[in-house]
Formats: sequence, C-alpha cells, structure tokens
Amino acid sequence: MTTQTTTQPKTIFTSAAAPTQSMVMSIQNVSKQYNNRNWGLRDFTLELGPGILGLLGPNGAGKSTLMRILATITKATSGTVTWKSTDIAKSPDELRAVLGYLPQDFGVYPNLSAVEFLEYMAAIKGLDSKTAKRRIDELLQVVNLVEAAKRPLGGYSGGMKQRVGIAQALLNDPQLLIVDEPTVGLDPEERVRFRNLLSDLSGERIVILSTHIVSDVEATATHIALVNKGRLLRTAAPESLLKEVEGKVWEWSVSSEELVALKQKYIVSGTIRRSDGVQVRVVSASQPEVQAGSVSPNLEDAYLYFIGGES
Repeated sequence: MTTQTTTQPKTIFTSAAAPTQSMVMSIQNVSKQYNNRNWGLRDFTLELGPGILGLLGPNGAGKSTLMRILATITKATSGTVTWKSTDIAKSPDELRAVLGYLPQDFGVYPNLSAVEFLEYMAAIKGLDSKTAKRRIDELLQVVNLVEAAKRPLGGYSGGMKQRVGIAQALLNDPQLLIVDEPTVGLDPEERVRFRNLLSDLSGERIVILSTHIVSDVEATATHIALVNKGRLLRTAAPESLLKEVEGKVWEWSVSSEELVALKQKYIVSGTIRRSDGVQVRVVSASQPEVQAGSVSPNLEDAYLYFIGGES
C-alpha cells in the first residue's frame, strides 16, 4: 500500500487566537546526522503556533532527536530553528527563558524531596523565592503529589517521578512546553489528569507532545505531525487525517487460524475475540475481502495507514 506525500509538509496550527510573529517557532529543513549512515532527522520543515502539536511515530522515528534540538540540547547538522525570528542554535538564551522541557529519560536526585528538587529547579530557572514557593504549591496540587511532597524521590514509583518531571517543566509558566513520552509509567487516572492539564495549558502557548501512544494525542492535540524514519509524513488537524482514511477501514469476522495469515497480508488495527471467531479491523485502500464491511476510521487507523504506507 502506498500513500502520496508532499516533499516539504508545512503548516501553522492555531488555537482560538491566531499566532503572532512573537509566538511562532519555525523549523526549516532541519537534519541531524549521527554518523555516515545514521540520520536522526532528514529535511524536517514545520511552523508552530499556539496549540498542542502531537508528534506521532514509532520508536526510533526521530521524535526525541527533534525534541532535543528544539530544547537547545542538541544542534542540528543542517537547517535552522527560529523562535521570535532568532536562531536558537546561535542565541539559545531567549528561548530557554520561556521553555519547559520534560525529556523521555527524566532523572531526579534520590535524596531530595519533591519540594527540595522543585526549589532547586526553580532556582536554576531564575525564579525568585516567593514566586517559586507559590508555583511549587500550585503544581504539587496539579500533579497530585501534596501528600508525598516531603518524601525522598528515591522512594517514588516511576509514575510519581514522572509527575515530578511534569511539575518541573511547568515551573516557569513556559511559552513553549515540550514533553517527550510524558505519560509513560502513569496509571489511567494520572494519564487522564495529565491530558486535561495539557488541554488547559494550550490556549496561549505552544505545546509539543511527542509520543507513540495514539490515544494521548487523540485526546489533546489540535494538530498532528506523523513522523517516520526521520521524515515528516503528514501534518494536519485530526479531523483532516480521519477524512483522508474514510472508506479505507474494514471489519469482518474470521477464524483464529485465518487471523495469522491475515496479519501477514494486511495492516490489522484491532481484533475482538468472540464465540464465533475473531472480529478483525483492517486498514486497506481497497476492500480486502468480499465479506469485509466499511466502518468509520479512528486516529489509530489513520496512523497505521500513513505509517504502514511509508513502510
């Protein structure tokens, strides 16, 4: 299966208010090469305005490489990224002052409590003590860590540490918030809480959510960028992506034995086992079997259609 892609996808996504020039991040032809044969990104071009951009792609697609470049941690091999028309590689301080960043591998100091760690991070970000105390109190409520706030971080679960990471990213009330796989380790209730938080934050700032979990993006993103093998495949509103795969999702029932062969032949986006067999959901540009009926697509179907077409 193949899909048509444009060479240089480029769009500006907005929330209710249109982005001003001072609130636009421009990514132009950015590439990152690690060695002669390994490219993390290739000719990546995108412009961002206020709202939530969901970066979707499989592991190793280049999402984390892009995040590190946008957070001024890594420099691109070629291309430019500008914030308020300033090249962030040449002058990173203006962006860093208004940046909140949660990396995929977030580390903490195990002997510090959550309050002590957040006070330390607030000092690094240049917050005065009064503002820092107020923000820390607010954020501990937001991430549901008030009762554990004075316990050493070394005794925290993975999900609790992730919530501390979310809190530190929000300390300076950032204009640009970058979160890389933020819901890893969170239980379902915490994941819903974080999704709601992102939605609340998105009105007057740029939020970039990088993940391979389609449901996280489906619940929050105003725009979606599909990334694979270091390249930008598609960028559009969720509704537009769904419209592109209308008539390309099918369901019918098969036996367990037939299912194995089916997975070798088609992109299977879901299965439900029943007493009479397996109800299978397939993404295909044409009707895969005579008995297959067309059904409405969801975002995971769209993701698999474009990523599968690229593969």
